[in-house]
Amino acid sequence: MDLGLKGKMALVTGASEGIGMAIARKLAEEGVSVAICARTEAKLKETAAEIARGTGMEIVPIPADLRSLAGCQGFVEQAAKRLGGVDILVNNAGASAFGAFVDVPDDAFVDAINGKLLGYIRCAKAVIPHMRRRGGGTIVNITGTTQQAVPLHTPGSACNAALRMFSKELSMELGPLNIRVNSVAPGRIQTARADRLLKANAAAQGTSPDAILGEFVKTIPSGRLGSIDDIADAVCFLVSEGAPYVNGAALVVDGSKSLVI
Repeated sequence: MDLGLKGKMALVTGASEGIGMAIARKLAEEGVSVAICARTEAKLKETAAEIARGTGMEIVPIPADLRSLAGCQGFVEQAAKRLGGVDILVNNAGASAFGAFVDVPDDAFVDAINGKLLGYIRCAKAVIPHMRRRGGGTIVNITGTTQQAVPLHTPGSACNAALRMFSKELSMELGPLNIRVNSVAPGRIQTARADRLLKANAAAQGTSPDAILGEFVKTIPSGRLGSIDDIADAVCFLVSEGAPYVNGAALVVDGSKSLVI
């Protein structure tokens, strides 16, 4: 299926591995030139080279720390210059600390807000002038699970909930400018980060990761964890010509887990 993305230019944050990497790869497979960022330069360049080899598309790696305004603005401006413009922004960067609320220090919340919430907000604001010059664009915010609380994940869960509302508010304001804004809320996806969270939960409960995972999968009607490609496919649909009237949506991709009481 042709999604009508060929020739577009996209920015994907937090794309050296996991969900961000899969999104960048899927967009490139659709003929999109992509700029990716992350804090770890070596891994970022390795990922960019791998995607470029596999797709034949231009993949621009730009090391950036999105926990600051300067980092966000610098990434967007450099990416726009090297690609020739911006049609698509996928906000995905921003990890946060695990742990029981009473044990999570104040600076962990500050770090989550700077890296996730403000990182998304600042990148979105920076791309708007570029999208307006091209007559419109699309923004997708990867919010993480917003349907249900995630144990031991208070900083991230709080930011995810805020980002869902931010996405809705922004869609209303930017809709008249032909800029669509949607969010994607992944369920449990098989990533290295998810494995770390699983181990943290197991340690807190005094059991094994396999035991927790086995019980968790039983609660998912689809009978499996999600893959990074499940999220990448959802993002590609939202930014495509197949979704011109989808604006302000919060697409939950979790195998129906959130509908289980």
